[in-house]
Amino acid sequence: MSGFTIEGIFFLIVIIASAILHEYMHGWAANELGDPTAKYAGRLSLNPKVHIDPVGSIILPALLLFSGTGLLFAYAKPVPYNPYNLKDQKKGPAIVAFAGPFANFMLALVFGLAMRAIVAYDLTQFAALFPFLAIIVQANVMLFVFNLVPIPPLDGSKLLYAILPDSAYKFRVALERYGFMLLIAFILFFSHILWPIMAFFTKLFIGM
Repeated sequence: MSGFTIEGIFFLIVIIASAILHEYMHGWAANELGDPTAKYAGRLSLNPKVHIDPVGSIILPALLLFSGTGLLFAYAKPVPYNPYNLKDQKKGPAIVAFAGPFANFMLALVFGLAMRAIVAYDLTQFAALFPFLAIIVQANVMLFVFNLVPIPPLDGSKLLYAILPDSAYKFRVALERYGFMLLIAFILFFSHILWPIMAFFTKLFIGM
């Protein structure tokens, strides 16, 4: 999906809005688990102004959209939080990390069920919404799956740290040090392995 089409522009809007919700949920989960850092920083809000990153929320997704590569990704400014404030020092960071992808998972599920309902109940008056509902599902499946890749700074790395034994400290340090380069290499050479996973979840939610 690329170019100046209605669907392309809508995809861009959806993925930016979904990335903002993704970051908000990180802050919300941290606050619920005892860390009010995001709240005190004014980031516990759905106001786009406090979350939009000029590069990650606008320039990067716009370039990817119009490049025709098929990969569209966006990110908002990371919500600050202090893991040492969390009530559960072991599971807390993993819960905070998963809150973002889980929000995208739920959005994809809800709008996928809406598409199923249109078909199941023959709601032809809503048929024109089908392409736009599908875009919402696809965008959020993309954010859900991609963010679970266990490479820093993606959320999947935080989940990986939660299950690694303390003896893997050196591995964690190395992963953090070279995370950005690994992520770029993954996007350039290995991101295609995510397409079948994204297709699976999209079909699971939409049912077709």
